[in-house]
Amino acid sequence: MTDLETRIAQGRGDEPADKVLRGGQIFCLVTGDRIPGDVAICGDRIVGIGADYEGREVVDVTGLTLVPGFIDTHLHIESSLITPYEFDRCVAPRGVTTAICDPHEIANVVGLDGIRYFQQASTHTLMDIRVQLSSCVPSTDMETAGAQIEAADLEEVMGHPSGIGLAEFMNYPGVIHRDPRAMAKLRLFEGGHVDGHCPMLSGRDLNAYIAAGIRTEHEATTAEEAREKLQKGMRVLIREGSVSKDLEALAELLTEGSSAYICLCTDDRNPLDIAEHGHLDYMIRRLIEKGVSPLAAYRAASLSAAEAFGLKDRGLIAPGLRADIVALDSLEDCRAARVFCAGQEVTEAAFAARDGIEVVGRNSVKAPRVAAGDFHATGNRSTTDVIGIIEGKIITDHLSEEIAIEDGDKRPDASRDLARIAVIERHGKNGNIATGFVRGFGMRAGAIASTVCHDHHNIACVGMDYADMALAANRLSEIEGGFVVARDGAILAELPLPVAGLMSLAPFEEVHRHLVELRDAAKSLGVTLEEPFLQLAFLALPVIPALKITDRGMVDVMKFEIIPG
Repeated sequence: MTDLETRIAQGRGDEPADKVLRGGQIFCLVTGDRIPGDVAICGDRIVGIGADYEGREVVDVTGLTLVPGFIDTHLHIESSLITPYEFDRCVAPRGVTTAICDPHEIANVVGLDGIRYFQQASTHTLMDIRVQLSSCVPSTDMETAGAQIEAADLEEVMGHPSGIGLAEFMNYPGVIHRDPRAMAKLRLFEGGHVDGHCPMLSGRDLNAYIAAGIRTEHEATTAEEAREKLQKGMRVLIREGSVSKDLEALAELLTEGSSAYICLCTDDRNPLDIAEHGHLDYMIRRLIEKGVSPLAAYRAASLSAAEAFGLKDRGLIAPGLRADIVALDSLEDCRAARVFCAGQEVTEAAFAARDGIEVVGRNSVKAPRVAAGDFHATGNRSTTDVIGIIEGKIITDHLSEEIAIEDGDKRPDASRDLARIAVIERHGKNGNIATGFVRGFGMRAGAIASTVCHDHHNIACVGMDYADMALAANRLSEIEGGFVVARDGAILAELPLPVAGLMSLAPFEEVHRHLVELRDAAKSLGVTLEEPFLQLAFLALPVIPALKITDRGMVDVMKFEIIPG
């Protein structure tokens, strides 16, 4: 940061500003006014608006509307399937200048080293990556993760400049029933920021959860649920990820009156959706299309987000604040013509000039080699629990079906859309393999498999053919993790993700190309889901109702217990 006297002098016009944006109009997120005049920048700070300035560098933004940089208030960069550097390059040009991330995906694989990797990466990106400390690694005791992080471990990584507080507290039963390990983590961050995660929680249980000092919530999936959480003082983060798509349901709540308490987030969004639709820019466009006022939409995307997370140095284009600025052709289209992060223009040359760091989590897939027979469904009852997919949601239905037992096995049945699902422990801890049934893929043949398997990130596999399931799962070990589609004994498509089995080392354009090939391959199996891989990944997350599966078996999330086999 430049010295105080210099900022004051440049703001007053006593000396030329380092940079001047000339010819645009600021969209004020306090009053809704359009403010003509130059924007003067000194170093990484705005020092003047609404006046004429001289500058050592003058940037022509004639005809453009200037808004504050967008803030993604909750996401897992790992779910973009690319490293923090490529994520920076992927979404900063779309206007995202701050990303508040929870690295619990990589932390579940390699522990504190994963958090430290993100902290170090945050010092080298153009956008400002804020690294929350992961609260639930693993998310519950009903899964096998590659690491376990307790309160004492979190103390080791506290105090980094990228930190804000404690990331999403997914173990909401642990909070409301005062589990000692959960209490230790909450006490460590008492008085600071703690992110929430409490799907479908209401009434006195919700009161208890909020009373713990938890202030944000991104898991509301209905307007009724979000309204109660707003009324009880939570900041609601409207989420639009690749699987969890809540914007349509929650848009009606976003008004100019409520916008101070509503923010935007993506949670889990991959390069396929980003390339074809967008990131926060897509959310803003869609909200305005649905009748939300531009003032409310842009407030939620920046000012409200900054205030919700205590980032007092951003959220407006105003003197003294960080020069995070997006220049748009129009508010309604929300397509960035130019983007500035801390005063630096986002360009390919700027990305190329960044310093890199060494990645962590290579060779992390240590799963046992499996055979077709490992996917037989055990049990002697025809009445069977079945996971029911709700497309566009990570919540699921808990279904019950009668499935005949033949030769000691309950077989997949394409005519009833009943596919085998399996989770294989891949961290080298115990070699667990659990199987079950899922409805909703529409699959008629073959198999798909993934090491992106929330949040423990074991191998998740779904298929109609056991041999293809084994082929796909074993291939993941050979490519250090990723996505695989198999049919009739052949690999149809794959995407290696060698960084902890979660992220590619390739440019996001190449990842996008592979995702298109994988989507087409999945469709050739009969799969009807728009995003089958991340949908599969969330079927293994035992903190999201109602029925899930981990390497330890099928989980009744409403009872928070493993269903006996």
